[in-house]
Amino acid sequence: MAGKLEGRVAVVTGSSSGNGRAIAIALAREGAVLMCSDLNKSALKGGYEKDLEVDTDAVITQSGGRASFVAADASKASDVQNIIHCAVETYGRIDIMVNNAGVFTGLHSIIDETEEQYDFTMNVNAKGVWLGCKYAITQFMKQEPITTSTGAQLRGRIVNIASIGGLVGLALEPAYCASKGAVVNLTRELAIDFAPERINVNAICPGFLATAMVRSFLEQDDTNKLLHDLTPWPRVGEAQDVARAALFLASDDAEWMTGSMLTVDGAFTAR
Repeated sequence: MAGKLEGRVAVVTGSSSGNGRAIAIALAREGAVLMCSDLNKSALKGGYEKDLEVDTDAVITQSGGRASFVAADASKASDVQNIIHCAVETYGRIDIMVNNAGVFTGLHSIIDETEEQYDFTMNVNAKGVWLGCKYAITQFMKQEPITTSTGAQLRGRIVNIASIGGLVGLALEPAYCASKGAVVNLTRELAIDFAPERINVNAICPGFLATAMVRSFLEQDDTNKLLHDLTPWPRVGEAQDVARAALFLASDDAEWMTGSMLTVDGAFTAR
């Protein structure tokens, strides 16, 4: 039985670790061909994956899938253009763009947060998604649409990884919340502009997840308890929770969804 994404070409930024790794593997399991991209090919050592020593593209190919890797800085236009170029040159087109690459510089009030921390956060989290959308949509508009399982003519799908911090304020995260808020409203704007072209643009807003980015907080008893207390569901999230949501948004099941912010947060934002 063919997977939901059989023959589709997907690009995932920040694919070496955490959410990006889980998303890339999930898409590949459903038949997508992957162009993986990150600053470094190897996974962050603080992650919770059981096979961290195996690169994401290797995990996919060892399971019988097809995947390639290109090193890139998601905040640099030339690098993002090259990701798209490599995907099209290798696989002929792109059908799915997952803008996942992101950074977090820790907890600070705006008084203590430095201009350098703000610029770094905005460059990766906001500008990086803007660039990914810009060059993916440019390619979508050049290529012929494909006929989906529902009979629709589809040019492409974008899944942006935002955050609950783009929907509500999170204490001591001014630049991070500003950057993710930008992703949320960029997603809405692009959905309106490109709905007539049948390009879906949606975002996922994850809550507190067990990834390398927050491992230091989970390893401290007081902050571990706080993260659990803030999440009504009786556990914090996992990268697989985000991956399953990304798979849905990338599939034909979500054909009429665009401009949506899909919260994957254990009811954090339902309060």
